[in-house]
Amino acid sequence: MEPQNVSTVTEFQLLGFQNLLEWMLLFAIFLIICFLTIMRNVIIITVVSQDQQLCLPMYTFLKHLSFLEICYTSTIVPLLLANLLSWGQVISFSAYMAQLYFFVFFGATECFLLAMMAYDYLAICSPLHYSFLMSPGICAKLVAISWLTGVGTGFLPSLMISKLEFRGPNQINHFFCDFPPLMQLSCSSIYTTELVIFILSIAVLCICFLLILVSYVFIVSSILRIPSASGRMKTFSTCGSHLAVVTIYYGTMISMYVRTNAHLSLEINKIISVFYTVVTPLLNPVIYSLRNKDFKEAVKEVMRKKCGIYGVRVKGSVFIR
Repeated sequence: MEPQNVSTVTEFQLLGFQNLLEWMLLFAIFLIICFLTIMRNVIIITVVSQDQQLCLPMYTFLKHLSFLEICYTSTIVPLLLANLLSWGQVISFSAYMAQLYFFVFFGATECFLLAMMAYDYLAICSPLHYSFLMSPGICAKLVAISWLTGVGTGFLPSLMISKLEFRGPNQINHFFCDFPPLMQLSCSSIYTTELVIFILSIAVLCICFLLILVSYVFIVSSILRIPSASGRMKTFSTCGSHLAVVTIYYGTMISMYVRTNAHLSLEINKIISVFYTVVTPLLNPVIYSLRNKDFKEAVKEVMRKKCGIYGVRVKGSVFIR
């Protein structure tokens, strides 16, 4: 009996949201979200870079977060849009691994950067020691650590998955290049790979989220000491919106990657993935910058200089949705 000739799979087909009849509406929604996300983050980077009054470490973190969100969105959403138009985007294995690496790289970097920003907020609660706790040099080191750690975090799981064998079906019921749906198609043993990704997810997601929660406990205790009731309410509103977006981002990612053999349905997985790949990058610019009074004043000032209109009031509502 002759051995069966089974060829190695060299490309995959992402099924995306093919089962939805309203794909044109979905395409328009994701296109608008992509445009708004990139536009808002470009505004933040431009204003922070040109306004000398926004030279605090907080705005340095925000500038890097905005650049990170542009990269993150540009990695995921264009393929999602192409998938909606082509009814099943075909992607080579090398291209799949490239997007997988950059997804993990940018996602992990954002986790670390958000944790560093929580430390900055905590340092603000001690104004007498703030210059010591968060100097420009310390801020630069924390940003560099976030980016460098993100580079290393994306390397190990991508390398391990690239060594798996794929000889069976090549259709993946997802809208971007992710770990779980790809490993389900492998004909190799994935126990070690799953274990490494599980441990890495705990180290990155759970520890960073825990550090953020601890920092917010101290922040809330500082807010309670504010004598003005209106001041407490305003600060609580700001911190509450920050914490809500952070919880959505970390919560949805933890539900996807920090779990063992308990698998949700593929459709639920895709819905959860939309939150941390599309929704939170859209919300972050509004929550962290565009609602900030100092930032809105800086936007007006930059617009006056750019447009050559001095002494004319530019409404902040042009940029704030």
